[in-house]
Amino acid sequence: MAFVLAVMPGVSRAEAPDVYVLNTSTGAPYADPAHSGFQDRVVTEVFRRIGLKGEVRQYSASKRALVNANANVDHGVAMRVKGLEKRFPNLVRVEEQLISNDFVAYSRDLKLATTSWNSMADHPLAYIHGWVIFERNLPKNQVKYAVAKPGQMFDMLSKKRVDMILYERWQGLRRAKDTGVSVVVHEPPLASVDMYMYVHKEHASLAPKLAAALKEMKQDGSYQKIFDETLTVLTKN
Repeated sequence: MAFVLAVMPGVSRAEAPDVYVLNTSTGAPYADPAHSGFQDRVVTEVFRRIGLKGEVRQYSASKRALVNANANVDHGVAMRVKGLEKRFPNLVRVEEQLISNDFVAYSRDLKLATTSWNSMADHPLAYIHGWVIFERNLPKNQVKYAVAKPGQMFDMLSKKRVDMILYERWQGLRRAKDTGVSVVVHEPPLASVDMYMYVHKEHASLAPKLAAALKEMKQDGSYQKIFDETLTVLTKN
């Protein structure tokens, strides 16, 4: 009888993961080895609210992270742009927006409003090779350097080899704080992009539940608390 129950549909125990893993290729302050970053804490909490365990796994290679999520090696991704499912059809978007990423310019001490991409035309700048949002929008005649790693940009800025560097707001502020490079963040952002969580289609039933949990976090103040403790804190001396 025990054998019959074990193989009958609806009676056998589903092979659900003990921990749902959403991967990321972003580092601090979004994710870190101590699981204390913004993504780490939000993912843990939204899964907790639907009665499950979730965590963020970091990858150094963005492509590998996406391939693993699409293949259900990991169970989804923690923070990606809307429309990712067009390139990776096995991924299902969690409809509630996770965060809006601001892409900004930094300098040492310039007084400049970044009201357009052309507003920086007189200033040599650096950005990370492969960041399409910069490559597509910078003027062709802009004096610019594409580097492999963010540390190279901050080194160039510190040594006055460029006047400005382009990066995502919170990762830039964290790196500036960690390296001791004094920066000015120029406003308004050059671009803002809404970011979302995704789950593999095998776990598609979780997407609306996670969206509801994230929305609830925004309503009860717990989302803002995490935001302030992991991100806003970087704006304070």
